[in-house]
Amino acid sequence: MKNVRFINPSTLSTPPGYTHVVEVARGKTVYIAGQVALDSAGNLVGKGDLAAQAHQVFKNLKSALESVGATFSNVVKLTYFAVDMSQLQTIRDIRKEYLDMKNPPASTAVEVSRLAREEFLLEIEAIAVLPE
Repeated sequence: MKNVRFINPSTLSTPPGYTHVVEVARGKTVYIAGQVALDSAGNLVGKGDLAAQAHQVFKNLKSALESVGATFSNVVKLTYFAVDMSQLQTIRDIRKEYLDMKNPPASTAVEVSRLAREEFLLEIEAIAVLPE
């Protein structure tokens, strides 16, 4: 996207799979609510299985992006909410299957004690930018 710059200043540490600064010059901003591991019928996918839940969460994000004509390459920011940060590498490994790792979005990962439902292990929200 010509209207977006992905920047990792040399004065900051090298990030593992995200970008420190994403500058958006112009475009339409899309905010996607936190997605959890529910399928289109509202059924939980992957009870007790973080990897299965992460795949479903990214599938849901993909569907949300497609609904506005976007892809993961339009994502400029992700926020991860996980109940067990010791499993962050599992999330990172699955993320690589969906994101453009050449220009990964800015991101924040937060460990939480619980999500909206006890069986949810992960929730991810996104911000995307579409060209004008």
